[in-house]
Amino acid sequence: MCGVCGELNFKGPADLQAVHTMAGKLYSRGPDAGGFFQQDHVAFGHRRLSILDLAATSQQPMVDPELGLAIVFNGCIYNFRRLREELTAKGYRFFSTGDTEVILKAYHAWGPACVERFYGMFAFALWERDSGRVVLARDRLGIKPLYYAEAGGRLRFASSLPALLEAGDVDTTIDRAALHHYMSFHAVVPAPMTIIKGVRKLAPATIMTIEPDGTRRESVYWKLHVEPRAEDRGLTEADWREMVLDALTAAVERRRVADVPTGVLLSGGLDSSLVVALLARQGQTDIKTFSVGFDAVNGIEGDEFKYSDLIARDFATDHTRIRVDASRTLEALPHAVAAMAEPMMSHDAVGFYLLSEEVSKHVKVVQSGQGADEIFGGYHWYPKLLQSNDPVGDYARVYFDRDHAEMRSTLAPQWVNGDYSRAFVEDFFAGAGKASAIDKTLQLDTEIMLVDDPVKRVDNMTMAFGLEARVPFLDHELVELAVRIPAELKVRDGGKYILKEAGRQVLPAEVIDRPKGYFPVPALKHIRGPYLDFVRDILNQPAARERELFNRGYVDHLLDDPDGTLTPKGHSKLWQVSLLEFWLQTHGI
Repeated sequence: MCGVCGELNFKGPADLQAVHTMAGKLYSRGPDAGGFFQQDHVAFGHRRLSILDLAATSQQPMVDPELGLAIVFNGCIYNFRRLREELTAKGYRFFSTGDTEVILKAYHAWGPACVERFYGMFAFALWERDSGRVVLARDRLGIKPLYYAEAGGRLRFASSLPALLEAGDVDTTIDRAALHHYMSFHAVVPAPMTIIKGVRKLAPATIMTIEPDGTRRESVYWKLHVEPRAEDRGLTEADWREMVLDALTAAVERRRVADVPTGVLLSGGLDSSLVVALLARQGQTDIKTFSVGFDAVNGIEGDEFKYSDLIARDFATDHTRIRVDASRTLEALPHAVAAMAEPMMSHDAVGFYLLSEEVSKHVKVVQSGQGADEIFGGYHWYPKLLQSNDPVGDYARVYFDRDHAEMRSTLAPQWVNGDYSRAFVEDFFAGAGKASAIDKTLQLDTEIMLVDDPVKRVDNMTMAFGLEARVPFLDHELVELAVRIPAELKVRDGGKYILKEAGRQVLPAEVIDRPKGYFPVPALKHIRGPYLDFVRDILNQPAARERELFNRGYVDHLLDDPDGTLTPKGHSKLWQVSLLEFWLQTHGI
């Protein structure tokens, strides 16, 4: 996993200094090495985190003069060795042993459709010498990020939005629709939008082809359809259970490929515990596991060590507990916000940040349990959509942080226009055809909310310390299986029913049947004391008052009653508005 950046200039030579500037901002994503490439109107930059083929032969940008191709790549192709064998049989010769060169040869052999053969997470930019064309591509579920900004006759791209800001010449005007989504969708801003008008992000499962004159086209190479299939009607619950366990086992096994030490982020919940259990089942005996906990606030426990300790003991892992007191959490907040490619209000971001800081001292790769709730129907609001006759309205009631009426009282008048977020859900559900309300919901959460909330959060916080996070629940074959499973087998009995039943073959009942937990950082849910002083200072900064995103009366109400103003999902509305403003201030917007 690495950091990539570049410039395509449609009027003259690319600005290599701007690419150097962006690469410098991406240093934490790839602290092991850096490199640059320029050819006329194209310049690429790269920061390397060495995971596969640690030798210099896998340095990037990688240029293959024989094929006339160059690439910068972020991610990991887990099946690269099998693809290499196929390509070798076709007559291709390799000068390295990693996955980057495999992408180059695969592109030459199969064209842009090569991405359909990749098992993994990736974002890359590839240059064709003979045509001058550049191709940008992103993995199926958006695990790896790719942002771009177009202005002044050129297009720049990077692994993070702040890297584009660092190079300058970006329109930082707030995007009204994106602001509405941020305030409705728990900070999610769907692709291609970001919170500012001048930066877009490539959507998951998308290939963008850019010609030397700047014309471009996009194609989507993978699409989910969440609904039962006619050919699956004869399958029993036992069949689904075995298929889930087999597919998850394969996903965990794929993600073991590395030439450096690896570990697991172990919360003690079902998902991360399954990863540990399956690694042990595959014969791995030196599993390193890591858990983090925080001080309790207002009666809310800040750790789940009881359960993570149980798993660590049962599977004899090399376990590390990380206890974070309130003062350290507050001290880390500015750094965690600086590491965010986009503003993310979930209070566990700082938890992942502090966890990653410690874990990176021990390993360079971890597996993590993100994605299981969306894929297997684990959230408490899903059963309410099972029999819904008003999918859009019911989804809005259970998921939106506020309705449009409250939005009008939240935002300053100049930022309020249409009900963008409800319209987005209406359009998405309409595109899902005749699928049931719950299947439409699971598809929306998998394709949109998952990508730009937990997946992005884990990428940003782990990469702040050069730590590669791999997410087996987002293995595309596992996801393709999960969308076929009848919704009732997913949301039954508190959610993730079929996953729990599969897990009973490898996990103790205490972990499977426990109440659902979340990654708790209580001090950012119940904001008081120095945390309240911290957010009050943010919202009273001259930049915040001059920007005037929010009605001042609404802000004062949140400051006066922080505990009484939670979203339907139980998160702090005060932290939501403060985080956005703090992110903008941190990045000079």
